[in-house]
Amino acid sequence: MTHAAHAFVDVDELLDAIKELSVAGRWDRAARLLTSVTVEEPADHARLTRAAAEVALDRDWFAGTDTAAERIDAAEKEFPDGDWDTDFLRLRHTYSRLLLVDGALRIGPDGKDPEALATLLDRARELHAGAPDEVRRGWAAMYRGLITENHFADRTAAATHFTDALRAGEDGADGLLAREALRHLGGQDHDTGDHERAGERWRRATALGARAGTVPGTLSQQLLLAVLARDAGDEAGAVALAAEIVRWAEAIGADRLAGQASAFLTGTDPTALPAATDTD
Repeated sequence: MTHAAHAFVDVDELLDAIKELSVAGRWDRAARLLTSVTVEEPADHARLTRAAAEVALDRDWFAGTDTAAERIDAAEKEFPDGDWDTDFLRLRHTYSRLLLVDGALRIGPDGKDPEALATLLDRARELHAGAPDEVRRGWAAMYRGLITENHFADRTAAATHFTDALRAGEDGADGLLAREALRHLGGQDHDTGDHERAGERWRRATALGARAGTVPGTLSQQLLLAVLARDAGDEAGAVALAAEIVRWAEAIGADRLAGQASAFLTGTDPTALPAATDTD
């Protein structure tokens, strides 16, 4: 006969470990760890439920799965009086869902419900205004920029939000937030033909992502560096890098990212407008 072993761990430490696993693309491991935990305090159970929703949302973004909606619903029930972090998960999920029109990614407002887009942007403004700290205010600014750029096609206004997010990420030592902001500011540089500035920002974003432990995020940044190599006429280098991205992305189950890198190998530009592909 075997007996289950029990161990006591600090909930904050556990949640940090789950977050790091999810950021690294170890979504199955993070989910298994969550289901293995038993807590007594309702507040701790609520936090674990919210963490499960975040893991599912991260997986959906990179792997192209559809697992987060039910878990976000469950998290919202755990916080009947509202919770900023859960509300932000809902915003992220709605943002990504509205990017698809008839099953295909679409940048800009065409074919999208104007009322749904306006509601989404209003909610981002509310979360920005009500953020409990500077870093979370920066994340809300980041999504104000993403919504403004990718749903309303207002790149000038989006750049202001991305700059605010970058400042918050740097001031708050949040490498993931700074990486995200640099990624999109660099994208705007690239689209206006300033490949040197784009390269500076994208290389810095790649390093920040690696330091923060985001394996799929670092791979998505490497794909942008492959774009720069192709722009510079180094097709062999671009292809070699993209081929490795495909290999790594498939190995960790980041199927959406693997598909984007495979498309790059056949000549597709992942930064092309208006059908831009954003891997986060």
